Amino acid sequence: MSSINAELLKILVCPVPECRAKLELRDDHLVCNGCGRRYPIKDNVPVLIPEEAEAPEKSET
Repeated sequence: MSSINAELLKILVCPVPECRAKLELRDDHLVCNGCGRRYPIKDNVPVLIPEEAEAPEKSET
């Protein structure tokens, strides 16, 4: 499981301009509470690039 600093997690938001919702840590991804995109965490660094995000899970749309 990835480790993200709690203070950093409090301020992270989805980088998609139309969304900008809070992100939630789920296993090795940050999941957007708005659009549902799943951003990977590699070597404890969140990769907040929309083009590299995974599509929302069916249950989240």
